[in-house]
Amino acid sequence: MFSCLLWLFDMACSVVLSGPFFFCKSSSSRHRTRTFVAMQGDGASATTKNNSDLKIPHVLTVAGSDSGAGAGIQADLKACAARGVYCSTVITAVTAQNTVGVQGVNIMPEDFVAAQLNSVLSDMQVDVVKTGMLPSTDIIKVLHQSLREFPVRALVIDPVMVSTSGDVLAGPSIVSGFRDNLLPMADIITPNIKEASALLDGMQLATVSDMYSAAKLLHCFGPRNVLVKGGDLPDSSDAVDIFFDGENFHELRSARVKTRNTHGTGCSLASCIAAELAKGSPMLSAIKVAKRFIETALDYSKDIVIGNGPQGPFDHLLRLKSTSRSCRPEAFNPSDLFLYAVTDPRMNKKWGHSITDVVKAAIEGGATIVQLREKDADTGSFLEAAQACIEICHHHRVPLLINDRIDVALACDADGVHIGQSDMPVRVARALLGPEKIIGVSCKTPEHAHQAWVDGADYIGCGGVYPTNTKENNLTVGLDGLKTVCLASKLPVVAIGGIGISNASDVMKIGVPNLKGVAVVSALFDRECVLTETKKLCAVLTEAI
Repeated sequence: MFSCLLWLFDMACSVVLSGPFFFCKSSSSRHRTRTFVAMQGDGASATTKNNSDLKIPHVLTVAGSDSGAGAGIQADLKACAARGVYCSTVITAVTAQNTVGVQGVNIMPEDFVAAQLNSVLSDMQVDVVKTGMLPSTDIIKVLHQSLREFPVRALVIDPVMVSTSGDVLAGPSIVSGFRDNLLPMADIITPNIKEASALLDGMQLATVSDMYSAAKLLHCFGPRNVLVKGGDLPDSSDAVDIFFDGENFHELRSARVKTRNTHGTGCSLASCIAAELAKGSPMLSAIKVAKRFIETALDYSKDIVIGNGPQGPFDHLLRLKSTSRSCRPEAFNPSDLFLYAVTDPRMNKKWGHSITDVVKAAIEGGATIVQLREKDADTGSFLEAAQACIEICHHHRVPLLINDRIDVALACDADGVHIGQSDMPVRVARALLGPEKIIGVSCKTPEHAHQAWVDGADYIGCGGVYPTNTKENNLTVGLDGLKTVCLASKLPVVAIGGIGISNASDVMKIGVPNLKGVAVVSALFDRECVLTETKKLCAVLTEAI
């Protein structure tokens, strides 16, 4: 799952190969309807009339509905949502299908497809149109006319004719409709090897070299770019796609994920490309991001079981496995702050304790929430430790938070993070983590506490209350400062800093209802027996309240 963080960055450059040479008519000498237009004028403005309004990237998918929700319109919606892009829909057909196959297809009347297109394109400022299943030549002509009337920034054509599972979703008459009407308008087409073969009158594609040839020949039909997908290529250890932009070939490879859950990969890849184009990405960058997205989602979903057939759906949002954990804690409860254990690797090393041993001991002793703090370990080691601790915490239904490192929290699917005033702003952390994760923030003043509430934190950690050796040059606020912040805070508060068995009772007796507990480091972990010390502190806190 950690690889999903790489979506935020540009992918490594692909290998550029010279490929075989073919002769075809120059694109500069052929007539085509251009869809990549400057977004100007009242009807297609890239911004709303009020320039202060935020323009949301928008993809319109024109495709069939999949009752099993693995491909088609449903996959397009999920893929665009995962990439942070709004997606509207025009339904061309309703299919009855599941993981076994396609049992029926009901084609929409072309006048109703035209009505759907007009409704969206005339009003909603679409950036990119992405097509999927276009089951009749009349529907293809309707789409062609609509795009002439309402030009968009880019057109992504996924020529859905034969699914990966082998189901035929469009007859031979559709081929000429694609070639005559849509390919000359397309900014990119994304056929799999079976669809490329159909578009090229049955040309056989059995090798990567054949894919190069097909990409070049398909480009002669008019699209600005061609991506021939090799996921179904026989005897290939990698998932190989060939991209041709009219001048250069790019061979894009990724690890082949062994899973039955590949239904909808083609729809989803094309939708991801469309989403990235809607954001303004260059074509090659959009393809790289989309390919990495599919690889990550397939790897995450490889052991999911939905349906009884040979080809199941995958999880675009990377959420199904995490939400199905029966031992995962429920939504944040302020009472979880009662005994807040903050780990320290230096103390573990001093006493010869492993991180998993001390976390387990603290929880068994009464700790109600655990924060992993690691300042020196490399990211891989920190992630490995966090993943091991999550298993322990969730077994005991105790939340696990990560200190500062939002990347690690995302990668290991922790329950949340705790951040300081000098770390990433809470509002940014919330945008990255989503609404359900726990976010705590360190605060020393009422102003800090108010801003934490405004920005969407779940709790604040106030301190240091007393001097501490675990944080150098840490300004203390004392009991009076703690009480002042608590009274000003609209969020639950956990006190932190120099708190132990000798003074925890004093802290809890300051008389403010939103002080929910204490956070401790040395009092638990700088001890030979973590279990014993946690039990003692838990007893003191229980008596104090």
